[in-house]
Amino acid sequence: MAYAENDPEGIVRVAKFRQELERLGWSEAHNVRIDYRFTAARADQFQVLAKELVALRPDVILAHATVSAAALQQETRAIPIVFVNVSDPIGAGFVTSLARPGGNLTGVLHYEASIAGKWLAMLKEIAPRLARATLVGNPKVMLTGYDYFLRAAEATAPSFAIELVPSHVENAADIERAIESFARVPNGGLVLPPDSTTNVHRDLVIGLAARHRLPAIYTARLFVTAGGLMSYGTDQVEMFGQAATYIDRILRGAKPADLPVQAPTRYETVLNLKTAKALGLEVPPSLLVRADEVIDK
Repeated sequence: MAYAENDPEGIVRVAKFRQELERLGWSEAHNVRIDYRFTAARADQFQVLAKELVALRPDVILAHATVSAAALQQETRAIPIVFVNVSDPIGAGFVTSLARPGGNLTGVLHYEASIAGKWLAMLKEIAPRLARATLVGNPKVMLTGYDYFLRAAEATAPSFAIELVPSHVENAADIERAIESFARVPNGGLVLPPDSTTNVHRDLVIGLAARHRLPAIYTARLFVTAGGLMSYGTDQVEMFGQAATYIDRILRGAKPADLPVQAPTRYETVLNLKTAKALGLEVPPSLLVRADEVIDK
């Protein structure tokens, strides 16, 4: 997984995955063995850990994030791989099509590219004076995913009168430099697409957004519970439960090539009113009504 082993969010997702497997009849105490590998978003470790996992000759592998799936695909074209948190599986070369994957990979689609327009629309809705937005992410970890979202955002930004600025980051120092540089021009905002690098450094991102009074939209609830402004994205825990259903089917004889890539089942909007107030933003009633969760503490 592209998380540290003790990451609270990662722990919850793994627990959901194991719970769903047990519901389907697979228990670590009785009839299945699960080996785990965690990277904490270190790009140099993905291939190393992929080699380790393939050497174990498992019946199936669960890959978290595009970079994990890509590393595993380089090591095996035979062992079935089920992915989660992959937004561009066709562009990444994992599947021929969503309906008929055709190889040894299938899984749960993270996002369609068009969601980038939704992120910009929500930023503009909560900060009407917004004129610039930067997409902060690590292309070395996101791989094709960064350009996947960037192209969609660039296509949509003019309709909101927003100038889009790419920000490529690889570590904490890059994140600090990118956001501080971007913040020198007023009326800006941050878009954080799904990326394990910014997830690992989420406290830094949230702190910089607060310091420079930048409205920001994230894709995961945990950013908002940690003090971020708002998020709109898939229910990550539920996606791991979905992945378990495909693991079950493969263990019972199904082939990844015949299992269509699943769509996410649930999206959620989370708002932090305390952060909005600190940024001097008035949350529109329309946004409040749509929110699945509102944090005010």
